[in-house]
Amino acid sequence: MATSRDDDSNDKTDRIKDSAQQIWLAGLGAFAKMQQEGSKAFEALVKDGAGMQKKTQQAAEETLAQAQQRMAGFASEFGTKAAGQWGKLENIFEDRVARALEKLGVPSAADVAALQARVEALEAQLKQRDAKTAATAPRKSAARKAATAPAAKKTLRRTKAG
Repeated sequence: MATSRDDDSNDKTDRIKDSAQQIWLAGLGAFAKMQQEGSKAFEALVKDGAGMQKKTQQAAEETLAQAQQRMAGFASEFGTKAAGQWGKLENIFEDRVARALEKLGVPSAADVAALQARVEALEAQLKQRDAKTAATAPRKSAARKAATAPAAKKTLRRTKAG
């Protein structure tokens, strides 16, 4: 019985050695083949790599373009929202300043504009009145002179006669 176990063990060991030998020889064969056709295989790998790089670069450029479009859309939307918020904030600020000025008794821009319009209207009326007065003044003084001339002659005659 001892010999049959030894024979089985030797058979297994021989088979393992044979397998290891075949694997070793297959590796050497692959290495030899690669040396013979290595440059062809290398060129093929470079060509495949270049093709893969182009595809990857195209995909990356497309993704980047989409991302840029999205960001431009977000930026536009954000700008619109921000402008709206700034407008609201500006209105709130203007209202508060106007209320504070009103409490202090400072006239508003509308009050000042109304006052300016009123002053301009009064100035226009004064100019019209002055123009009418200037036009009628020489007539009145000439009429007075004409009316006072005979009276002055009468007065002179009385003083000379008396």
